Amino acid sequence: MATGDNRMTGAEAVVRMLEAYGVTHVFGLCGDTSLPLYDALARLDHGITHVLTRDERNAAYMADGYARVTGRVGVCEGPSGGGATYLLPGLVESNESSVPVLGITTDVPVTARGRYPLTELDQQRLFAPLTKWNKVIDSAAEIPQTLRTAFRAMTVGKPGTAHIGLPHDVQTRPLQDPDIWAQKEHGSTPAWRPGPDAEAVARAAAAIAAARRPVFICGGGIVISGAMAALDSLATALDAPVCTTISGQGALAESHPLCAGVVGSNGGTPETQAVVAAADLVVFVGCRAGSTSTEHWRTPKQGLPIVHIDIDPMVISCNYATDVALPCDARLALEAIGAEIARRPRPAGAGDGAALVAKAKAEKRARFAEIADSQERPIRPERVVEALNRVLPEDAVVVADPGTPCPYLSAYYELERPGRHFITNRAHGALGYSMAAAAGAWFGRPEAKVVAVMGDGSFAFTAGEMETIVRYGVPLTMIVISNAVFGWIKASQKAAYEARYFSVDFDRTDHVAVAEAYGVKAWRIEDPAAVETAIAEAVAHDGPSLVDIICQPLEEAAAPVSQWMG
Repeated sequence: MATGDNRMTGAEAVVRMLEAYGVTHVFGLCGDTSLPLYDALARLDHGITHVLTRDERNAAYMADGYARVTGRVGVCEGPSGGGATYLLPGLVESNESSVPVLGITTDVPVTARGRYPLTELDQQRLFAPLTKWNKVIDSAAEIPQTLRTAFRAMTVGKPGTAHIGLPHDVQTRPLQDPDIWAQKEHGSTPAWRPGPDAEAVARAAAAIAAARRPVFICGGGIVISGAMAALDSLATALDAPVCTTISGQGALAESHPLCAGVVGSNGGTPETQAVVAAADLVVFVGCRAGSTSTEHWRTPKQGLPIVHIDIDPMVISCNYATDVALPCDARLALEAIGAEIARRPRPAGAGDGAALVAKAKAEKRARFAEIADSQERPIRPERVVEALNRVLPEDAVVVADPGTPCPYLSAYYELERPGRHFITNRAHGALGYSMAAAAGAWFGRPEAKVVAVMGDGSFAFTAGEMETIVRYGVPLTMIVISNAVFGWIKASQKAAYEARYFSVDFDRTDHVAVAEAYGVKAWRIEDPAAVETAIAEAVAHDGPSLVDIICQPLEEAAAPVSQWMG
């Protein structure tokens, strides 16, 4: 309870600090140690919607999806013990994906530490290596400054996650003259953009302008920075192809004449590989140049001139010798390089990027269409992606689980707008992400149609969250690629272990019956000719919907994954 006009409890101070940062949604699950915090949320007038989830992992994934589509800090919470351990996987994914998410875990009382109270664990040590910033609070007086530090840590420099441990007795103790204020810029990212070094800009511009066939490879940092317009302007001026990582989709609209699509071992195709192979200089932007996006550091080839722009200086030159490094905000760097290049001459015959991209797209599209038009059963995953291309509106948000959905959607789903319209959990690839993250994305962008695409393995991880989706009336459309197998592993067993299949197959679930039991309108599709109609009806439905599509197993498919393509 409040203790006077100029005093408040620790739990009330937490709520007021969240309110000061403009937080509108908190995703979480109740527990004994959280009772004071829940009571403060119930009593105070603060404008925050608490979304009660059925699993702390999904609370964190919802906060992640919310943060990705809004650019604002996502907030999730859970109780001590098992709740803290369940919240951790989502925070790990967000942190490695440069998504600002605050995880609040309540805890046993400070006075009970070391006395074997129920649910005690060392939250400080648990979260320390896996978040950007982390603190377990010891006294109520620390709360305002701790929240300010957490929000600053999440949004300046490379965005990431923060964790705050909130002991039960800290929540109930009073603060005398609490210091409640927020630095408003730290409610969203990027905050306080660091600019590029002028000398590095000049060197980068000189190298890029001198190249005949520069190619951009863009990661998620482009979208996080909001650098899409600056990239478009610079690439257009150079007539330079733009390739993306999976997380970088949305750097340009897929229909842009210079957008070649996804490169790398997951979602890349021979056609996009050819675009990179033609480059005489590569500009990495907001991209770690990790194993997936570079075919294990084979594409681009080593020794090629490299300009690397990234907010995190540690990723630059980690995997490629770098000619010019710009450890700074992507938008500011691209704008500065663009202005400098405009004053520089280009080599004769430079710039055939649009023609190169058009050829690659035409070849890729022809190969894709041949499979997408197939009437064979089980249904080809390509046909599902083609139906989504035809049915979904331009502003739709598609959230894909790893496994079967990720490579197909990354390679062939056509984003008609730049920005964050495609989401998948590429940092650690845990199953069970898309349903919850898509629900969080809808809370952040309720005017958009949001679609979650998952395999049936992922569906089983998170099916219980359909109750949350129905309870809040989230008009989410869920597409289940149903093939009764952990397909990525089985396909890898085929490719690398002489098809010695072991412990990857499971029995088929009646997903329609499960969905209908939760109150979700559902369709089961086995006929390829019915796919587009069913998806269109599900998307048009004014409530939660699910389409269960009986699809070709991944080990039999022509998935755009290099290790299976030979």
